[in-house]
Amino acid sequence: MQLTIRRSRLIKGIMTYAMLFGWAFVCLFPLYWLLITSFKQPIAVFQGPKYFPWIDFKPTLDAWRFLLTGPAHEAVIRSWTNSAIEALSSAALAVFIGAMAGYGLARFRYLVRGLRWRNQQIAFWIISQRMLPPVVVVLPYLIMFRFVGLVDTYAGMILAYTVFNLPFAVWILRDFFAGLPPDLEESALIDGASRLGAFRMVVLPLAAPGLVATFLFCMMFAWNDYLFALMLTFSRASTLPMYIAGEGTQSYGPQWWYLSALSLMAVAPMILVALLVERYITRGLVVGAIK
Repeated sequence: MQLTIRRSRLIKGIMTYAMLFGWAFVCLFPLYWLLITSFKQPIAVFQGPKYFPWIDFKPTLDAWRFLLTGPAHEAVIRSWTNSAIEALSSAALAVFIGAMAGYGLARFRYLVRGLRWRNQQIAFWIISQRMLPPVVVVLPYLIMFRFVGLVDTYAGMILAYTVFNLPFAVWILRDFFAGLPPDLEESALIDGASRLGAFRMVVLPLAAPGLVATFLFCMMFAWNDYLFALMLTFSRASTLPMYIAGEGTQSYGPQWWYLSALSLMAVAPMILVALLVERYITRGLVVGAIK
């Protein structure tokens, strides 16, 4: 009997690890292909699939030199910098405003008299704004931004990304704050702290995992956006996804070695940030899921 149980567990473990390795291969192979293609010469790309450097092909830094030090380096660096400024700034604003709104929905009672909406209905209405397809609102954004002079500006893109990510930030942070015990805040209030002081000194440190996780998700949404950048920018505030799309539609055809290097420049920062704050993301997601 014990032998049968051990054999069953062994088979189950082998199948589990086989599925995990298979899924890891599916997820990581595209990144590996981008990496090796960025170091290939054009002739190696057009000769067919080649998988192993120094065995199937001789790696070269030509694509990276062209993008970082060659004729295209100013446009590449400007696009990457624009993406970083707009993504970081909009994510910080969304988390800042979303933290205050989420805390209010978690700790205070509201009532919209005409509609008889309470906190739950208000929170659902807020997240429902995130359910709208972005293409529905991008044309009104363009009209309003042209009227106030925000087209192709940092301020316009940061505002658009902040408004787009704010419902998500409010919804997620509301759950985080609702999962925190109010006793610590009440103790701070008894000791003479104001409500804002208790929020700043007690609640925010306890909610740090949730704030970091929400910030990262908002930053990823803004970093990877293409539609808003396409409609609301032209050159000065254009982002890296826009530059990559432009490189893939040139009259001489897509140059895969350049596109691979550009794609790695777009993917690498998000991977690095995720690895650096992994423990905060894990704790934040778990805390937000348990109430």
